[in-house]
Amino acid sequence: MKIEPKLIHVKFLKRYKRFFADVVLNKKKITSHCPNSGSMLGLLDENNDAWISKSDNPNRKLKYTLEIINDKKSNVGVNTHRANRIVEEALENKKIKELKKFTSIKREAKFSKETRFDFFLENKNQKAFLEVKNVTLCRQKNISEFPDAVTTRGKKHLAHLQDAIKQGYESYLLFLIQREDSKSIRIASDIDPNYFDEIKKAKEKGVKIIAYSCKVKDNEITIIKSIKVII
Repeated sequence: MKIEPKLIHVKFLKRYKRFFADVVLNKKKITSHCPNSGSMLGLLDENNDAWISKSDNPNRKLKYTLEIINDKKSNVGVNTHRANRIVEEALENKKIKELKKFTSIKREAKFSKETRFDFFLENKNQKAFLEVKNVTLCRQKNISEFPDAVTTRGKKHLAHLQDAIKQGYESYLLFLIQREDSKSIRIASDIDPNYFDEIKKAKEKGVKIIAYSCKVKDNEITIIKSIKVII
């Protein structure tokens, strides 16, 4: 996924009130929007290199958006709103080997009155739902983890992916690791034991769990390779 115009390099200062982050641009402190509802554990050290985008929308109160932080191990994409676009591009270009068989891609697919999944995939003989989870956490070298905070919404999605299988669909969960240093991913059971229990159940019931890491640059974020999932 190309990022245009190229992102602006800054120094990270602090995050607060969940969706605000102060950064230093040209020796001046500015407040940017932080489009990430997770804890961003391990990323928020003062003076980390970071990159922001600038909006041309005159009605926006915050002109800048925090996009990437370097945690001294890797560039990390923190804008969760970009995750589905990255995956959509990869699906269109057949970069996700487990999903190459699908010829039709639909975003924001309704499953029930309560639930939408990120994608509905289809070919002549098969129909599937795909849910995407953005991953940034890395507490041990080369091992990414999810989640970085308790996620009742994520647990609900796992339950509904299992319901979809009962109705004759295939179900996929894709961990999009917006990091460059991952060789595997595991579930952070110490952070959310309920999510850990539910994903084990989902795997047993037939939900296909896959993961891909990304190349994260100031002008492009793209999926690069399949990553081993440890559950």
